[in-house]
Amino acid sequence: MFNYIFGLFSNDMGIDLGTASVLVYIKGKNIVLREPSVVAMERDSKRVLSIGVEAKKMLGKTPANIVAVRPLRNGVIADFEATEKMIRYFIKKVHSKRTLLHPRVVIGVPSGITEVERRAVRESAEQAGAREVYLIDEPMAAAIGAGISIQDPEGSMIVDIGGGTTEVAVISLGGMVVAKSLEVAGDKMDEAIGQYFRRKYNLSIGENTAESVKVKIGSVFLLDKELTMDVKGRDLLTGLPKTVSISSEEVRNALLDPVRKIVEVVKNVLEETPAELSADLVDRGIILSGGGSLVKGFSELLSQETELPVNLADDPLTCVVMGTGAYLEELDNIKRSKKRNI
Repeated sequence: MFNYIFGLFSNDMGIDLGTASVLVYIKGKNIVLREPSVVAMERDSKRVLSIGVEAKKMLGKTPANIVAVRPLRNGVIADFEATEKMIRYFIKKVHSKRTLLHPRVVIGVPSGITEVERRAVRESAEQAGAREVYLIDEPMAAAIGAGISIQDPEGSMIVDIGGGTTEVAVISLGGMVVAKSLEVAGDKMDEAIGQYFRRKYNLSIGENTAESVKVKIGSVFLLDKELTMDVKGRDLLTGLPKTVSISSEEVRNALLDPVRKIVEVVKNVLEETPAELSADLVDRGIILSGGGSLVKGFSELLSQETELPVNLADDPLTCVVMGTGAYLEELDNIKRSKKRNI
């Protein structure tokens, strides 16, 4: 009863605290915020100058006294202070000034993080102003957000390729039967593209440029028509600005290593899946979610490598945050159910 009354006076929220971006779901209002996980601050005083979209524009462009950082790396907190300030900023941005109470917050976290890392996420949200903090494993949140009926006795498989981690899980009867978390995802793809430019063209490019190449012409499977793109950077030999033309075939070669590791972890999960659930996957297949899954050809590649049907979620970028939102909507029922089972 009290939680229901409190809910009337606070904007309870679900958060996808991703390495690349933060998405926020407000109970009863759907997704209200989607911004990059970047903080720009003064190097010495640590005073925050900007967070989110404006801070991302500063990556690789700041003067000596300013630093733009990603406070989360590989799905976990790398800079506690910056993460706390970022969460506080986003909570303040979406939390109604008319409400009297601090919000309850549900946060999606990688399935493979340690208890210490879970505690750091929880404490960061509490310090940022959350009244109560609940954590949900990202594969479970992604599955819920993708529309998978997680309570079914049949097996379902989710592959969530985010910015910092790839989460792979087989789910049945409301739990994860087999789950693995790999610290290779969208960011490692960007790094691989940057390394390819340095190695082949002696060209240094920034994070944002590498990401742009991945989004525009990146592929992991043969395309019907190969694409090309002009890329600008700094020549490592002369130090002067330089432009090179690159093809989607070259980007595909650049992505071979991180993509191979993602395919391997999917196969490892399949190998550890009980036979009865494996039989279910022949019909139900694999659901792909996360920003990394949008790289051209991922569905086709995984289908070829696993010999299973692979389908892209309706909105891959929002699966985790929609899953945290669904958990948030059912939070009171979940708590009552746990009390009955004690």
